[in-house]
Amino acid sequence: MNEQSTGKAALWMAGSIACFLAMSVAGRTAMARLDVFQVLEMRSVIGWVMILPLVHRAGGFRAMLTSRPGLHVARNVVHYAGQFAWFYALALIPLAELVAIEFTTPLWTALWAVLFLGERLGRRKAMALALGIAGVLLIVRPAVAPLQTGQLVMLAGAVAFGATYVMVRSLTRTESTIRIIFWMLVIQSALGLFPALWAWRTPALETWPALLVVAFAGTFSHFCMARALSFGEATVVAPMDFARLPLSALLGYALYAERFDIWTGIGALVILSGNLFNIRHRRAATAKPAGKEPAGADEGTRTPTPFGTGT
Repeated sequence: MNEQSTGKAALWMAGSIACFLAMSVAGRTAMARLDVFQVLEMRSVIGWVMILPLVHRAGGFRAMLTSRPGLHVARNVVHYAGQFAWFYALALIPLAELVAIEFTTPLWTALWAVLFLGERLGRRKAMALALGIAGVLLIVRPAVAPLQTGQLVMLAGAVAFGATYVMVRSLTRTESTIRIIFWMLVIQSALGLFPALWAWRTPALETWPALLVVAFAGTFSHFCMARALSFGEATVVAPMDFARLPLSALLGYALYAERFDIWTGIGALVILSGNLFNIRHRRAATAKPAGKEPAGADEGTRTPTPFGTGT
């Protein structure tokens, strides 16, 4: 395990946040000209090429062999649906609203763990879930305005991301982060091939920079977050990730003239409170027994605890 360093954790987290922000802008740019299925397919294929140096460093293709192909496939079917929802909603609702709803992902992760892993839904976990739901209601305010398609789609995406993290939690017992990302890109390339071919349009030259940014940012944002968590605990790194919300709001205002809704900010703060409450409770619960490193988890490349990121 790496020596703990808040400064290094902050630097890696800054890289992760920059990737997510870049992917938001590049994703909108690409989808103004191409179908979402094609954008997802090109992200996976180009991203796979981009991680080959890391695959080589980890031991080559032989090191990517897995004994759990079924779980990889199941995880990526659900994750592909979540990614589709994220990109689809990206074109429909403001960036800050998208990110705020996405921050409910860890709360859905906790609920899925109760339903499928048999984890106990204690009073603290239930309180965190209640805060997350209350935060979403503050953002969408169904009693004040009709629910928007983008809001519902992103909420469904967050639920899907939550399910994938439950499966990733199981995969990290035997798989390194590089192996998980490798199979994510391979499987999702296969899943999206026929829909992408059906909607295919030859990208114009000016669209390629956006596609390359989507592929790079979507692939390496998670790697940066994993590195951040190798230098700092989740209770330190999670608040750093929340900086994505005001930065997304500023980006939305500067590039798309999106107004920041104060209720989005309040709802996001409530959601963050639930996330931090859940993380601190989990830290307290695991502090007593000294846990072992998951088999196959390479130093500095462990899969991170989910905060609000699923893309």
